[in-house]
Amino acid sequence: MRDVVVRVRGLSKTYGRHQVLRDVDLDLHKGEVIVIFGRSGSGKSTLLRCVNFLEDPTAGTVEIGDQKLGGGHRTRRKREQIRQLRLRVGMVFQQFNLFPHMTALENVMSGPLGTGRPSTAERAQIRARAEALLAEVGLADKADQHPIRLSGGQQQRVAIARALAMQPEVMLFDEPTSALDPELTGEVLGVMKRLATEHHMPMLVVTHEMGFAREVADRMAFFHEGVILEEATPEEMFGGARKPETRQFLDAIL
Repeated sequence: MRDVVVRVRGLSKTYGRHQVLRDVDLDLHKGEVIVIFGRSGSGKSTLLRCVNFLEDPTAGTVEIGDQKLGGGHRTRRKREQIRQLRLRVGMVFQQFNLFPHMTALENVMSGPLGTGRPSTAERAQIRARAEALLAEVGLADKADQHPIRLSGGQQQRVAIARALAMQPEVMLFDEPTSALDPELTGEVLGVMKRLATEHHMPMLVVTHEMGFAREVADRMAFFHEGVILEEATPEEMFGGARKPETRQFLDAIL
């Protein structure tokens, strides 16, 4: 796969008679950020959920590192393969999905602690990394706060730290700012920008934040009716999208 960290081939997803994804191909390279955008219901979030196997593809494959998986019945072996694949992928959703009974620090520690029975020394290492991640997202002083005491932007930053605690090879963001008030959006986008520019984390980002796309994205992919209708650099996309559907969408949101 050379420098490709995620390779999607022929991915389709059907719910009953409704086809959400239609034969999608997409490669994400090391250090690359791809912004995925389009109208509601065009298949953007479903693509991310299939990459992480929260949804089983109806057809096609997802390849991450040396693991290549398709849809089909979840045998015991298949479930273990999916578990191993998910260890490579961090995902941040629209809603924060933090554990309300845990502090911010405990939420960030929950993933690594849940993968086995760590020794006292290993637990100390997990705690130290969680504290470092909270500091990285600007929340070192909120470690002992429960989610109810945090703003939406702070909760989403904890969710990002929690995903990073598993040391993923790639991050998926599914409209991470859509549930936030406008004044809190910048907090989360700032963390995502640092992940991309300072840590060179490969990222697939579903978002309508076109300012973020202009500044951070290496490529943009416009979804329309279950397919990638157009793919280009931000300069090409904003400078003159080729497809009329893309131009119409951009004109409506810019």
